[in-house]
Amino acid sequence: MSLQAVMDVEEIKTYLPHRYPFLLVDRVLELDLEHKKIRALKNVSVNEPHFPGHFSYYHVMPGVLIIEALAQASAILSFKLMGIKPDDKTVYYFAGIDGARFKRPITPGDTLMLESQVTGEKRGIYKFAVRALVGDQLACEADLLCTMRSVPQNPQ
Repeated sequence: MSLQAVMDVEEIKTYLPHRYPFLLVDRVLELDLEHKKIRALKNVSVNEPHFPGHFSYYHVMPGVLIIEALAQASAILSFKLMGIKPDDKTVYYFAGIDGARFKRPITPGDTLMLESQVTGEKRGIYKFAVRALVGDQLACEADLLCTMRSVPQNPQ
């Protein structure tokens, strides 16, 4: 398997508003718009800010961050399918998380493969079947519901 990027982190940042320490997609490896799926990766580093406080004696990536990484990959897929780049007035929200299962811990040094496929869309709400793998081992799976919304700008 080649790890050649279809999208590097600089292009990813044009589709996601997240930045360090919350940008959880390092690379997009495959983007199949015909079959509405994406494969991306997250390199898990011991230097991430959640590790000192999340089982300091045994570093494990929090499950909510695994789901968030899968949602970020799904958001990229949605924006690509819609043919748009979000602006600073646009966010991509969770509308639901169903059937989340965690099969193996994610620890520093792991490369987390993020897979997402659109399984439905209705009135702007997309449903995704998502999986996170380390090598050929399933780490997490779920169904996500997400939607795009405009947000008010804070006057400063």
